[in-house]
This record gives sequence, structure tokens and C-alpha cells, in this order.
Amino acid sequence: MGRRYNLFLPLGLMAGDLAMINLSFLLAYYVRFLTSLLPQAQEFHQFTDYAGVALLNTVLFPLLLAAQGAYRMKRSPSGFDELTRIFTVVSVGTVVSMATVSFVSPDFNYSRGLLSLSWVLGILLVWVDRMVQYGIHSWLRRHGWAPERVLIVGTGEMARAIRQRIAKAPRLGYTVLGLVGESDDEAGAVLGPIGEIGSLVRSRRATEVIIAEPSLTHRDILDLVSKCDKEHVNIKVFPDVFQIMTSEAAIGDLDGLPMVSIRDAALRGWSLITKRTMDIVMSAFFLVVLSPLMLATAILIKITSPSGPTFYLQERVGLDGKPFQVIKYRSMRPDAEAQTGPVWAGKQDPRTTRLGAFLRRWSIDETPQFINVLLGEMSMVGPRPERPVFVEEFSHRVPRYLERHKEKAGLTGWAQVHGLRGQVSIEERTAYDLWYVEHWTVWLDIKIIFLTILEILKGENAY
Repeated sequence: MGRRYNLFLPLGLMAGDLAMINLSFLLAYYVRFLTSLLPQAQEFHQFTDYAGVALLNTVLFPLLLAAQGAYRMKRSPSGFDELTRIFTVVSVGTVVSMATVSFVSPDFNYSRGLLSLSWVLGILLVWVDRMVQYGIHSWLRRHGWAPERVLIVGTGEMARAIRQRIAKAPRLGYTVLGLVGESDDEAGAVLGPIGEIGSLVRSRRATEVIIAEPSLTHRDILDLVSKCDKEHVNIKVFPDVFQIMTSEAAIGDLDGLPMVSIRDAALRGWSLITKRTMDIVMSAFFLVVLSPLMLATAILIKITSPSGPTFYLQERVGLDGKPFQVIKYRSMRPDAEAQTGPVWAGKQDPRTTRLGAFLRRWSIDETPQFINVLLGEMSMVGPRPERPVFVEEFSHRVPRYLERHKEKAGLTGWAQVHGLRGQVSIEERTAYDLWYVEHWTVWLDIKIIFLTILEILKGENAY
């Protein structure tokens, strides 16, 4: 069933794309020539005049989408990524169509209004259709339709993190059969040693193997893969920090000597100027727009908890390991850490005030950090800053943890939009932070800001 399901999804997407592209063209023609919603056209055109354009779009658009990888199986697609891909494809396809028909029929005056409206509707309808289809498939997977039966190779922190992530995301359609490794840290979780992976795949009818054991050598991984060859299973390797660094390694030379670049700082020169400009503009904008909310929040804090300050200044570690004072609305009792010392906030934390719980749920307590961004102490997007005591602890425990401080700390980040807020695996969060540092682009920042809004609305791990 799983293989048929994996074929059904791209076919459904392609059918939907074809239907929406043609529907957008029909609607555009109807609005342009058969209604009074737009200024009246100087010349009425029959729909048959555009039959060639419609036919060209029907052939061209699916080919362009396929070239963009739009029909590859994705269990957790990003709505923002889909919109970006569709915008690119429909824009390029519209330009190619216009150029082609202008060349074939140079004397016919095609309606620019119709083609422009078709372009807008095409982007919107294809995106909406895809989001609906992804939502339907997510619902089916959540209810046990065509599950992927997964074996996780490894018993350490990395394997447990993957297992927990799968458990929290039933929409992905994965069923974890168990762990494969040498030690049984969790009673009953380990099914057998790595050497028995072939027989375990057969006996458990696994359809996918995820390798999450950093101690395995390349030879060990190749041996493991060879044992699974006859079983026709998908095999994925969860990358360690070095693999994340080298995933897009570039080969160059130094005066003829070959060199492999595994870290080429993304943020320097004009990129740094662009990011700082975005920070100034966006932080100033949000401070102005949110000023009524921020004033009301300050008044409510003073009314509901008059014994403490309105704002809470806390030392965090920022760019190049330099400390700075992060600004937040106070959401806890004034003596919150008098007995415990520095600790992370937890779910239903008894130290949180009633108003503070609401502020944390909607991330309103973080809004004063727009001031930190405007002052240049933070960025809109980047690795979230930690307190010095935690930085000291994590730097000894997590490889390359201090590399996070090569860029400015952020109000939100790549880890946070993937649900890694609060008390989660610091190793996993660091991996996401390092990936962001290595792959920064303007569009990535815009995407993260967009996804942050969705995360705030979902409210997961917001405490």
C-alpha cells in the first residue's frame, strides 16, 4: 500500500495543478471580458483566441513544476516554500507563454489584463490546492493510512531525539518499531544489535531505516546498508555536526593546491549590511505598530503585580561571546530564582504570574527585544541567546556550541520555528542553529519570520 500511496500523491498533485492552471485562465477570461469588475476592454476577444495559450500552459506548467522538484514525496512540506516555488514557476511560465504567443501571432493584441490576472490567480489557486491536498494526506497519515514502519539505528541522545520528534508529529505517518543498537537504555526499546539489522527489517516488516548513531564509521554504515540491500527499504542518515558543515562543501584551490571549503561565512560584506538594514526597518516598524499593545502590557503588569518592575533585564551572550542585557516584560514573581538559581522555565511553571502565563503563551513578553534589535545587540533572526551559566555548561557538552556566537543572537531562529523552544535537546537545537549560520540568505530570514507567526499561533512549547 505504501508504494501505491507514494505514487498516488504526485499524480494527485499533478492533476490538481493542471485543473487549477486551467481554472485560473478561465476565471481570468471571465472576469476580464464577461464582467464589469475591471475597466472595459477596448476589444472583445473570444476564448478560442486564447486556446493556444491555454494549451501551452497545460503542457508547460507541469514540466516547470517537475523541474523544480514539486512532485517529489514530502511528508512535511512548508507552505512558504511551496508558495515561493509556485510563484517562480507561474511567473516563468507566464513570461514564456507570452513570448511564445507573441512570436507565433505577432499581429494579435493579447489582453495584458487577462494574462496578468491569470498569473495572480494561477499562483493563488495552485498553492491553495496543494495546501488542501497536503492537509488531506496529513490527516490520512495521522489516522494510520499507509504508515512508514521505521527502525532507528542508535540508542543515544540523537536516536531518542528522532524518536520523540516522530512521536510528536503523527501527521508524518511514521511508526517507530524500535531502536537497533548495543545498549538498552530504555527497557524494551532496543530490538537487537546492529549486526542483526537485516533480519530485524524482515521480521518487523520495516519500510525505512534511520541511522542515528554518530559512533558508526563509514565502513560500519556501508556494511549496514549492504545488509539491508535485499529488503528494499529506504535508508536515511541523520547527520552529525561535521556532516551538516560539509553537506554543501565547495572545492577550490590555493594557487593550484586543491582545497575543500567546509565553512564559508554567509554573513559578511553586503550580506551583513543587508541584514542590518532589514533589522532596523523591521524592528522600528514593529515597535511603532505594537506600541499600543506594549503600553497596555506594561500597565497591566504594574496593576496585577505591583511589587516588582515592569521590565526584566537579563544578561545573555551575544555576538562573539559578548554579554548584553536582553529586555523582556516581567512574567514571573520578583523572587523567581531566589531559591533555585538560574533554571530554564518549564510547563505550568509555578513562578509565572497569571498574566505572565498569557504573555508567554503569545510571546508578548519578548516584544521589548525589538529595542535590542534596533540598538544592534540582536538581530530579527538568529540563534536564540542563552544566559552565561548555560553557555558555559553547553560549551563543554555540545561540540561547536560556541560557533552559534559567530552571528548575532536573534529574536527568533531556525530552531524555534521547528518547535525547538523551551526544554528540548540542546544538541538538536545547536544543529539547527549551525545550519542557519552556514546557509543564511535574505529569503531564509523572511521565511523564518513568516513561520514564527505560525508558531506563535500554534503555541507549542511556549511557556
